[in-house]
Amino acid sequence: MGKPAGYWVNKIRTSFKGGSSSSKSSEDGSASGSRKSDSKHRKNQRTEEGNKNAEAESGRKVMVVVDTTSQSKNALQWALTHCVQDEDNITLLHVTKTPIGQGVDETQRERNSRAHEQVHPLKNLCQLKKPNVKTEIVVVETAEEKGKAIVEESKKQGAGVLVLGQRKRTSKWRVIWKRRTKAGMGGGVVEYCIHNSDCMAIAVRKKSNNGGYLITTKRHKDFWLLA
Repeated sequence: MGKPAGYWVNKIRTSFKGGSSSSKSSEDGSASGSRKSDSKHRKNQRTEEGNKNAEAESGRKVMVVVDTTSQSKNALQWALTHCVQDEDNITLLHVTKTPIGQGVDETQRERNSRAHEQVHPLKNLCQLKKPNVKTEIVVVETAEEKGKAIVEESKKQGAGVLVLGQRKRTSKWRVIWKRRTKAGMGGGVVEYCIHNSDCMAIAVRKKSNNGGYLITTKRHKDFWLLA
């Protein structure tokens, strides 16, 4: 059964904050011991409030993996509606594979320029939906697996959340994925990012006929979120 959008937004925002409320509770319990511990508690509270204020001013980085597919655009639209806040920053990450062969005439600079042009309409969409949020495009060319490159770049950029579009799985794909998992080979790009990213990684797939979204994270698989 689907849950309201506000429910999932609150879970995501709580994950961003890193569970500071539980550490505060433990400090409250220890503060009752003596004046010394009470003073330490007040100091910790001031530090925590200062960290929260600094975090609110700087915002968090929401990284969305983009390309020219409809799945990528759907994931970005979900992020803009349900995830991105006014104090956040958006990074649109486009990962391309380094071409191999003698028939490659373009330089890397030319390929990067073309890649920027391909995803620039998505930056325009961000500026239309969230005009007060800073949006940047980052293009990474890699010879290694895309999943690994995405995870490494999310760490490098200090992303607070990583959003990826996901295709509908066919029954044949599910069988292949299960075999690869049992063999220790892992799944596809999305599965690799979900299980290896330091930050929260969210896979988004739009259901047909305006039926909302299916959300997959490390803890939830195909969680139905009403639009």
